[in-house]
Amino acid sequence: QVQLVESGGGLVQAGGSLKLSCAASGRTARSYTMGWFRQAPGKEREFVAAISWGAGSTHYADSVKGRFTISRDNAKNTVYLQMNSLKAEDTGVYYCAADYYVIYDRTDSALYDYWGQGTQVTVSS
Repeated sequence: QVQLVESGGGLVQAGGSLKLSCAASGRTARSYTMGWFRQAPGKEREFVAAISWGAGSTHYADSVKGRFTISRDNAKNTVYLQMNSLKAEDTGVYYCAADYYVIYDRTDSALYDYWGQGTQVTVSS
């Protein structure tokens, strides 16, 4: 069992930056693939980025590639999402997700078993 708690969301102007954190609890959390997803009002939840348990491999949605960076600190059981050059279309609730079996380059949210409660990111244009 893994519990996930996101933090770091907020209101930022277009072009600005935010760094999200996701703290995982559970003694095996460091063995899980971790992902970030987001959901804008009236839209389906979409994949943003994921990182393998060993942090050696990452995968990004085309819409955020070059602007967002996912990383993890297994000693702290925490995964991060550094978001730069934010755009209005990045607005939404950002969710952290974890799963033991999913491969990091899989983007289907249904493959992840554990989810955080979400943190709101609002980018004003």
